[in-house]
Amino acid sequence: MPAYDAIVIGGSSGAIDALGAILPALPATLHACVLVVMHLPRDRRSLLADIFRQRCALPVQEATDGVRLTRPLICFAPPDYHLLVDAGPRVALSIDPPLHYSRPSIDVLFESAADLYGERVVAVLLSGANDDGARGLAAVHAAGGLTVVQAPASAPMPAMPLAGLARVTAHHVLAPYAVGALLADLHRKGQL
Repeated sequence: MPAYDAIVIGGSSGAIDALGAILPALPATLHACVLVVMHLPRDRRSLLADIFRQRCALPVQEATDGVRLTRPLICFAPPDYHLLVDAGPRVALSIDPPLHYSRPSIDVLFESAADLYGERVVAVLLSGANDDGARGLAAVHAAGGLTVVQAPASAPMPAMPLAGLARVTAHHVLAPYAVGALLADLHRKGQL
């Protein structure tokens, strides 16, 4: 039985390139769902699912409220909605107030994943210009999950990784290509 059921990823400014190094490295036989929050303009359609659908072995979609997470896929938060995981497991979307001026908020996703999956979640915090995600990373760490932070020197905007590292001694601090390699290696070992 795999050790992890879900991977949650959060990022903001400068994180698209990191996603481009991580998501295509995930094999089609992965056993975990991948949920991604990126800070995006609220008033524009997101093209992330369209962009990564062409580059990834796993199915890619924009999150829809209530969708059951019964098969591995990559699921992006839509603009202006918080993305959470709920019992089922299911995707839940929320219009609760922004957190850290952000909706979707990385903290909201990470904390819901920590509550639902406990030690069976991997959290990856990428480049960004504020401290969203730090509190959620701490929640995943406290629940016994695996925490991964983009190496600040590799991040165009290191504030977000630095805020995460100020809250948690992450299990891994890696450049984006190494994050992809780590996740692929965990899959090879039967943990993902």
